[in-house]
Amino acid sequence: MLDAREVCSFADYFVICSGDSERQISTIYDEVLHRLKKAGIPAHHREGTVDSGWLLLDFGDIIVHIFAPFERDYYQLDELWREAKPVLRIQ
Repeated sequence: MLDAREVCSFADYFVICSGDSERQISTIYDEVLHRLKKAGIPAHHREGTVDSGWLLLDFGDIIVHIFAPFERDYYQLDELWREAKPVLRIQ
């Protein structure tokens, strides 16, 4: 999770995560949607498909990126937003 408030004009935080299989990526996606909806926070926008290797959930101030390993390495969002402050890193 990155605090992007000082380097980004369209979001405050980025959550960047990966799943090792289409099933795992789909489960992460579904669980994020379910838990935030239950908390009264609906997604404003959704993009991507599980088979594309990149799913995006836009909750306004928080953008969630869910990648397959190849796409995460290819797009390197961690590097693109390297000036954002890491808030939480789980490996």
